Amino acid sequence: MSNSPTREPTLDEAPILHIDLDAFFASIEILDDPSLRGRPVCVGGSGERGVIASASYEARRHGVRSAMPSVVARRACPDLIILPGRFDRYEEYSQRFHALVNDLTPDYEPLGLDEVFADLRSLRRLGARPLESARGLRLRIRDELKLECGVGLGRNKLFAKLASKKSKPHVVQGQLVQGEGVVWVDRELEERWLRELPVRALWGVGPQTAKKLHDLGLRWVRDLVKVDESTLAAHLGPALASSLVAYARGDDERPVVTQRDLKSLGHDETFAVSLVTLDQVLDHCRHHAGIVARSVRARSQVARTVSVVLRFDDLTSLSRSQTLPFGIDDEGAIAAVAQALVRSVDVNRPVRLLGLYASSFLDRERNQVQLSFDVGGGDPLGDALAVSRSQQVSAAALRDALDDIRRRYGAESVGVAADLRSDGLRVDRQRGSHAFGPEGPTSP
Repeated sequence: MSNSPTREPTLDEAPILHIDLDAFFASIEILDDPSLRGRPVCVGGSGERGVIASASYEARRHGVRSAMPSVVARRACPDLIILPGRFDRYEEYSQRFHALVNDLTPDYEPLGLDEVFADLRSLRRLGARPLESARGLRLRIRDELKLECGVGLGRNKLFAKLASKKSKPHVVQGQLVQGEGVVWVDRELEERWLRELPVRALWGVGPQTAKKLHDLGLRWVRDLVKVDESTLAAHLGPALASSLVAYARGDDERPVVTQRDLKSLGHDETFAVSLVTLDQVLDHCRHHAGIVARSVRARSQVARTVSVVLRFDDLTSLSRSQTLPFGIDDEGAIAAVAQALVRSVDVNRPVRLLGLYASSFLDRERNQVQLSFDVGGGDPLGDALAVSRSQQVSAAALRDALDDIRRRYGAESVGVAADLRSDGLRVDRQRGSHAFGPEGPTSP
């Protein structure tokens, strides 16, 4: 489906813009190592339990895609190069990307690191033209970041996102077909897409939801307008049912939200070999706490809620959380709460994944913590809260000193005892750096 407009749309016809960077993680790895150019490159977990997070178009020609298990990807492409994620590098590029969007309009809404919605109506008084603005932004991203992207324009978020996907390169029978770069969805194209697109193309329809819809005989967007919303709600829930019926009519009232409060910071790791003892889980809690604490402090905030997630070899999961009467940003304080939460459950099965998250943020200046001499009274969680309070107060000077040294001389210039490994100091500051699964060989 192509859309090569013969005229420039007005801001009322195309107020919403969506930008999606191409193969973001993989593209940055190729930029940093030009020898990878033209080769099938992925970012993800290269071990047996890993998954693909980002695939270059050379890899996609072999059928490799994001969310695919790495073992399946290697079967599809024996020459596949799988690299571990470097979130600090991706966040650096993401900030530069957002700065370019902000140069166009401050009314933008980031979605992750590599996607942005923008509302162009604030540019009305400048006489801005949507297609010209979209093409200019895409050119700046290419020239200044050396990254490719797809840009979609539409009257709402639904069509802008659909358009950006259509604007990007895609693989057809193993051959790469270049996209148009910028696509505007006019009314004629809207109607055509609503007749021809599968339900999987709609926002919020993942594999599981698509299967439920298919089981109901609903395979195309046009099918959704024929079904009673209450029937759909019985299978998908009222919120999603209402949204899908609206999307099928082309309606999407979601605004571009220019300020998004951070909900949580976390780190999770899928282990190459499952953890089989409580002590192993507690040790990894301490390591995770260090990563999360450094991320919280980097934002000049403290967190009042600590959560842990355990996933077992049978793929069942459980989670526990605790909200404190004060905020913490110290790794020892976060670890004390996380370890108490782990001890509160029966860890009697091998642990495949451990996640630790901080939330309920406060600005550091607003946090008031007083050293308390109360004891926990024998309750493990109460004892942990007492330790957490003490650690948060007493280790403040040490935290500040370590952070200052790291800013001056690098992340691995200094650490604490928990950062020591058999091969030296390991100060991992990448949130979610193992989110794609454990590492294995990077090339065949």
